[in-house]
Amino acid sequence: MAESTDTSPKFTNRLVNEKSPYLLQHKNNPVDWYPWGDEAFQKAKKEQKPIFLSVGYSTCHWCHVMERESFEDENIAKILNENFIPVKVDREERPDVDRVYMTYIQAMVGGGGWPMSLWLTPDLKPFVAGTYFPPNDMAGRPGFGTVLGHIIKQWDTNKPKFTQQSTIVMNAILEHASEIGLDAKDMPNKEVIEKLYQGMSKSFDEELGGFGGAPKFPQPATFNFLFKYHLLKNGTEEGERALHICLKTLECMGKGGIHDHVGQGFHRYSTDRFWHVPHFEKMLYDQAQIAAAYAMGYQMTKDEKFAETCRDILLYVMRDLSHKLGGFYSAEDADSLPSPNATKKTEGAFYVWEEQELKDLLSDSLPTKGGGSILLSELFNKHYGVQAEGNVKPHQDPHKELVKKNVLIVRGSLQDTIKDLDVEEDEAKEQLAKAREILFEERKKRPAPHLDDKMITSWNGLMISGFARSGQVLGEEVYILRAIKAAEFVRTHLYDKSSGELLRSCYRGDKDSIAQIATPIKGYGCDYVYLINGLLDLYEASFDEQWLKWAEELQDKADELFLDKEKGGYFEVTEADKSILVRLKDEQDGAEPSANSLAVMNLMRLGNFVDCQRYRDQAQRIFMVYESRLRQIPLALPELVSNFITHNLGMKQIIIAGDRDADDTKLLMRCVHSHYIPNKVLLLCDGKDGFLSTKLSVFKTLQRVDGKATAYVCQNYTCQLPVTSEEELTKLLVN
Repeated sequence: MAESTDTSPKFTNRLVNEKSPYLLQHKNNPVDWYPWGDEAFQKAKKEQKPIFLSVGYSTCHWCHVMERESFEDENIAKILNENFIPVKVDREERPDVDRVYMTYIQAMVGGGGWPMSLWLTPDLKPFVAGTYFPPNDMAGRPGFGTVLGHIIKQWDTNKPKFTQQSTIVMNAILEHASEIGLDAKDMPNKEVIEKLYQGMSKSFDEELGGFGGAPKFPQPATFNFLFKYHLLKNGTEEGERALHICLKTLECMGKGGIHDHVGQGFHRYSTDRFWHVPHFEKMLYDQAQIAAAYAMGYQMTKDEKFAETCRDILLYVMRDLSHKLGGFYSAEDADSLPSPNATKKTEGAFYVWEEQELKDLLSDSLPTKGGGSILLSELFNKHYGVQAEGNVKPHQDPHKELVKKNVLIVRGSLQDTIKDLDVEEDEAKEQLAKAREILFEERKKRPAPHLDDKMITSWNGLMISGFARSGQVLGEEVYILRAIKAAEFVRTHLYDKSSGELLRSCYRGDKDSIAQIATPIKGYGCDYVYLINGLLDLYEASFDEQWLKWAEELQDKADELFLDKEKGGYFEVTEADKSILVRLKDEQDGAEPSANSLAVMNLMRLGNFVDCQRYRDQAQRIFMVYESRLRQIPLALPELVSNFITHNLGMKQIIIAGDRDADDTKLLMRCVHSHYIPNKVLLLCDGKDGFLSTKLSVFKTLQRVDGKATAYVCQNYTCQLPVTSEEELTKLLVN
């Protein structure tokens, strides 16, 4: 730790050499931080000091709070530096570290979050854990300084007790991990599908969409399950209700404050049941999955409002979360400076408005049907729920950061607005769009939230899927081209061709170059699974066989590195990193699907794309591994249950024999993409020698009828008669 000259920061620690935006945020703390690695571990062993492990991410609001209150405090830093080995971890960069210690916290206290604060023995076993600690004692809660003092005293007097206690808990976690899939012999019963549906149906908020009360999160895995359940139960009351639950929730989310009506994209979650006041950070993985959900909503209904929201999300990602070379950035922060001269960031400052501000900006007039006129601000404020005193309730603003501020939300409909204000519908639409553009330009003058410009392989895989699927459904090539650019970026910057292995992340360097850390972090199971999923979607959007070939190569590499060859399923990490105490398998679909839940779908699709029984067997084995979990708590794994529906439906092969760029081929492809068929694999047989022709012997037998592009639809190893028209193909797909 060095004290610098007056023109430099007072303190600079080892994190200055890192690339993670989160670690770099802490490079000038007086705390003598180490990154996760051997230097810290060896120092802890040599000096027999406990490790203080702090885990967070760069757009985490409470991580920022704890940094300001504690890690920038020189007195607290002195205590940490003299008595502990302080280690900082970016959970997005090292999900393996995060997962092991989050499992410990959940086992000890029943819940967890970020910042995650743990104290470890020199051999990395945790013995005390928590999340955010205030700097001083308050309301019966010990302050961070008090906790540090207690641990220092206990470490000096009861070190063997701490070691014994941590060993007992970690052994219990290890034992639980080893029991997942032990003696698993049975496939799940179809009753798990009904059990999950009934649970979702009961907790559905009939008035406002979503599930339960506050807070409300977008739940893409839930949409995936309910859309498939609707297909499974087509024509039944339950099937129609499943569709209603999805569409109602998507509609309410799109109208809510969780949706950025001015700058596009979606915030992380709503703090209330109305989808109104969000936690304002924007995550790439949310944009990817929510865009796909709105694309599905459009595919099911052909309702243009779902297509508009999908385009809205993709516009935001292309504009604000994209590196010029094609990679996708990770997130934008919730906090920002309220004004250029402010020194303290507040949550939501970039996104909220005062009524007078809107009156000043939206001062134009527009005509009413009765021959009069109203101000544009009157139309806008009516439609988006703007109030003079602000529309955020005091209990939703504990830090008083949103006083007199408005979070835009559409509580009624456009028809309600135009009826109340006597305005023509087309005029209102045009003027509201104009108002949003004015506000977007004005907002660009505000200090922008911090951008986490780390590029993560798994999240890029999700976003490749989001663009590819949206391009298919909406028929817009620009989205497919964007997915291709991202896939090329990942292959160039996040893939080691010599070893065939993925890397976890890369970073934006000087002048928009791509930077990497001295020892790049190798990819985790989720990096392979999410990217393979994206590549399969990209093949079905572009019919470029290179993406299918790469997907197969990555699947085989994932099997080599992560497959539990004894029980089945995939570990999150390889055996190589001995600093990871437990090799875990995901047991829950959260904000992102678990690797095993999505791997099932990849394996079923790949098994049909390349006719590989081994892949199909591995998919079936994963269902067996999680049979007990699904029987007990299907709500924990909705993505896996949704893919169990696909397994029960059976995969449907749709092969188009034709030239890729020919109009008649494109017509049949558009027909397929216009229908919601989650159990399909869509292939192009162009008559040329290529990757697929070496895998599928059937390609040699497919003929074009009368020289036209011809569709073959096969399921359960039985093929329908070939068809050449959109009408004939539609009949086969619908039936």
